[in-house]
Amino acid sequence: MPTNDDGVLAAAGTSKGASSSGDGARARRVALPAILAATSALALAIPAWVVTHPPAIRVAPRLHVKLPPRRIVPPAELPPVEPVRLIDLSPDDARAFNADVPFSTAANPPARPFHFAGGPDDLARATDCLAAGVLYEAGDDAQGERAVAQVVLNRLRHPAFPKTVCGVVFEGQDRSTGCQFTFSCDGALTRWKPGEEAWKRAREVAAMALSGSVYKPVGYATHYHTDWVVPYWQASLDKIAAVHSHLFFRWSGWWGTPPAFNRRWTGGEPVIAQLAPVSDAHKTGAALAEAKAALAEAAVASPSGGALVPVTGTGDSFLVALPRTMLAEDFPQLAAKACGDRPVCKFSGWADAANVPAALPLGTAQVASMSFSYLRDRAAGIEKSLWNCQQFARPEKSQCMKQQVLMTAVPVSAASPLAPADGHGVAELSGVRRKGDPAPAASPTARPAAKP
Repeated sequence: MPTNDDGVLAAAGTSKGASSSGDGARARRVALPAILAATSALALAIPAWVVTHPPAIRVAPRLHVKLPPRRIVPPAELPPVEPVRLIDLSPDDARAFNADVPFSTAANPPARPFHFAGGPDDLARATDCLAAGVLYEAGDDAQGERAVAQVVLNRLRHPAFPKTVCGVVFEGQDRSTGCQFTFSCDGALTRWKPGEEAWKRAREVAAMALSGSVYKPVGYATHYHTDWVVPYWQASLDKIAAVHSHLFFRWSGWWGTPPAFNRRWTGGEPVIAQLAPVSDAHKTGAALAEAKAALAEAAVASPSGGALVPVTGTGDSFLVALPRTMLAEDFPQLAAKACGDRPVCKFSGWADAANVPAALPLGTAQVASMSFSYLRDRAAGIEKSLWNCQQFARPEKSQCMKQQVLMTAVPVSAASPLAPADGHGVAELSGVRRKGDPAPAASPTARPAAKP
């Protein structure tokens, strides 16, 4: 019957399938130990081969960069502001070195807000000086520009730097090397002029900073550099922040703490002739002409131009008329350039050219009218700059010359009680006034002269 036939076929099929399944199970039981043995062998062989055949791993040689020894300047000594001198490294090596310099773990408090206190003209000049600084240093990048602006204002408040915005940004502008912001002395202002939009944004950043805006990440940083260079001054500063490719630093010790930033803007933003192409505030009539004349005078006064020569017969003394609008903070650099490599040198400068002596020695009046003095004696370890603080305000009294008091001699007449009785010897001065003796007439031998 079909039904029985179907049932027989079905049973046969079921029996055949069961037999095949049993054969497969037996085969797997036989193969499993072999697979496990092979896996164990490979687990031992592969590590052994790696150990006996290590891959070639190249380890970059450690950079040997010789920086000056780290020194923390004590509070009683003003830290030096060194010119930008770079270690001779390729950009890649410099980046590797900078990456190994750890960030300071000390607190990084934000700076106090700065509010510009000058009048409209000073504010206009300060704004454009700061705008030029942030744009040429950080490029058209708002965050980087804000960081640079904060550094400029931090410097203004620190005793080691000028006390005007333009003075900070263009410190050392008359020198081809040694300026604090590279763009101010490397010709960048003549090679590239910013576009209108970029200049506008930079001025907005500057205006915000001068109106109290604080860029907190850089704290009280006074120095920065790009990560592809390594300046010598980095050794004695603390690395505190990174903004894009710029690294920011502050002085180690007390000079990097908030109490050290206790100075104020002193007024009188200078006219910067270099900014005339982009700034209306720096290209107005007589002010521009005066600024250009000052820059030309400073250039002529530079020893590199050969105009400054020692006083005849001395070889190591200079009597100089100081450039009219040169910042007082730049006088030591001018003196150092004039002295060159001389181990002993004396540089004397007068703000009024009419007071410059023609020869040595100096008279009392010439000393009293002197505006600046620089003395170097390397054998004795002396290198000192002094200012006439009646003409140039200085942050520390130790930077001031001693005030000269001029004494005008009064001729002694023959009738004077101090005149010799016989015209040759010294008048008798018993020192005793007896009762009944007439009082001597008031006749001082000298009296203070009017101040110059």
